Amino acid sequence: MSDQSQKVSVIIVTFNAAKDLQKCLDSIYSQTYPAIEIVIIDGKSTDRTVEIIQHNQSKIHFWVSEPDKGIYDAMNKAVKHISGDWAYFLGSDDELLPSFSDMCRELTDPTAIYYANVFAEGAKRNGELTMYQFAKTGPYHQAIIYPKSVFNKHLFNLKFRISADFALNLELCGDKKYHWVYKDHTLAYFNHEGISGVQIDKPFQKARSRLVFKNLGAKIWLRHRIYKLKHLDNPRA
Repeated sequence: MSDQSQKVSVIIVTFNAAKDLQKCLDSIYSQTYPAIEIVIIDGKSTDRTVEIIQHNQSKIHFWVSEPDKGIYDAMNKAVKHISGDWAYFLGSDDELLPSFSDMCRELTDPTAIYYANVFAEGAKRNGELTMYQFAKTGPYHQAIIYPKSVFNKHLFNLKFRISADFALNLELCGDKKYHWVYKDHTLAYFNHEGISGVQIDKPFQKARSRLVFKNLGAKIWLRHRIYKLKHLDNPRA
């Protein structure tokens, strides 16, 4: 029998998100898993975002609207306010799918970082990944549910303004306290038009090889280096 008592904290970081936020929230309200809380960190929006949050505040565990240093600063703030056993980050322009509730019912191992799939660009992505694929691309952020305990030790590195989630996941590959577990669910519609889809995080690309070596070992590092050399024309490789 599945355990439905473990609370899952869904974190939404917003800035001028009025166009999409209500649809995002409605997708959370429609979930059948009973123990979900919502935390919203808003970066002092100037549109109707705060008005929408206030309209929904009876269903929101915690929210604040104040200036921040970017999306990952807001995420680091958010994890200090969650009361759930698990943490999940959802973009304000993304939507949860019904399978999110199925995934929540399978969160049984507090040392596991669970990941699944998203629906993006018209297809289900990414499937189960090898450690080499973690070095190349990693899972979509909206496909991952973290144990809350992760954030007692690890936070998003603000030096990486676009790919701090990728960097965090590489760090977690090297943390022996945790292991990655794949479940074949599709958790969310992922909007690929955000900043990570159109810009390159140069500080992360500079640090990436070191992070792969440190956390995934020399064999995967060497394989990834060969791949990068073969794709010098692709700065995301």
